[in-house]
Amino acid sequence: MKAREVNFDGLVGLTHHYAGLSFGNEASTRNQHQLSNPKLAAKQGLLKMKALADLGFAQGIIPPHERPNIAALRQLGFSGSDAQVLASAAKHAPQLLSAASSASAMWVANAATVAPSADSADGKVHFTVANLNNKFHRAMEAPTTAALLRAIFGDKARFTVHDALPQVALFGDEGAANHNRFGADYGEPGVQLFVYGREEAAAGRIPSRYPARQTREASEAVARLHQLDPTRTLFAQQNPHVIDQGVFHNDVIAVSNQQVLFCHQHAFLNQPEVLAALREKVRGFTTIEVPEARVSVSDAVTTYLFNSQLLSRDDGKMLLVLPEEARRHPGVWQYLCEQVESDSPISELKVFDLRESMCNGGGPACLRLRVALTAQEQAAVNPAVMMNDTLFAALNRWVDRYYRDRLSQADLADPQLLQEGREALDELTRLLNLGNVYSFQH
Repeated sequence: MKAREVNFDGLVGLTHHYAGLSFGNEASTRNQHQLSNPKLAAKQGLLKMKALADLGFAQGIIPPHERPNIAALRQLGFSGSDAQVLASAAKHAPQLLSAASSASAMWVANAATVAPSADSADGKVHFTVANLNNKFHRAMEAPTTAALLRAIFGDKARFTVHDALPQVALFGDEGAANHNRFGADYGEPGVQLFVYGREEAAAGRIPSRYPARQTREASEAVARLHQLDPTRTLFAQQNPHVIDQGVFHNDVIAVSNQQVLFCHQHAFLNQPEVLAALREKVRGFTTIEVPEARVSVSDAVTTYLFNSQLLSRDDGKMLLVLPEEARRHPGVWQYLCEQVESDSPISELKVFDLRESMCNGGGPACLRLRVALTAQEQAAVNPAVMMNDTLFAALNRWVDRYYRDRLSQADLADPQLLQEGREALDELTRLLNLGNVYSFQH
């Protein structure tokens, strides 16, 4: 078996709610205080995973984090029993309770940046956990993410999981959501494109309305940790103008697979130069560049056209996995249908209802971490996290047992919700053979 790409999707957590925590993500802000349905959210994600596994794509799972994060609230000065911590935070700082309860770890495109063994000098698959330090509710994820990745990719002879970069603005790192890899075959050396929003050490163009979360300095540090060949590594700045329109990560405006880049006309600063550099380094490089006249940046953000999964089929063509919102937009859907009917690399469209995730600003690409693996490396992955009929049935039963179908911000102070979450995660670690990866288990 040749090397292949394996997608590991984040499983939505029990405290999935709409708190509007992510400034710069317009869906997150727009849907603040709406009621959420954690059970439906988890099942929507599971259905996507199972459907792609049934189509022959290798599909794994990354579990949710323990939430509410009582340790984080204690660090902020809330004291007493767990119930007292929750009650005090709800009364005096409800936004901090929301942050400490966020299920944002579901968007595992931000869990880490990944380099396959074909690209690293030591021949290992490298993961660098993202520090996500632009947002408090996400910055607290790094330690648990590292523990989970080490439980899934535990063979140290084949995998190296690096801890997050220092938690300072200079090294703001958002993970694979700002990273692309190009190449003809997943098992051959590729070209890695790191996309950043700002360079701390140099004066340059930056967005004026929303923050540029990724720094060039962070991207360069990750490239060093992964022992990448500098001649096969590129750095490009995201267009500040589109960040100000709600493109908070590169994966909201571009998606790549093998030799193909599907992106908006205004995705990158100095885009012609970026594409020229890729053509020079990537043999057979192909661009599907969507013009503003066909799909505006605003419509791309609303529909998450580019926050899609571009997957290689066995016949050499590519499948584009999209949210339902893209199908409902006449202009976007017409453009996509034209691509399928032409000689474009995209030959098939598959749409999923991910409304619960979409309302918080996360589409299909946000929910998955891409890992290119050889057959030997895939065999070394914890097999209990790989999707199949048995696991799908077990996880649906698990969701039915523990998840609520209605959650408001007021519910986050309920000590029973905390207890339900701990019981659920304790069972999940046994289902997925993860060991003790959560703080309450130690």
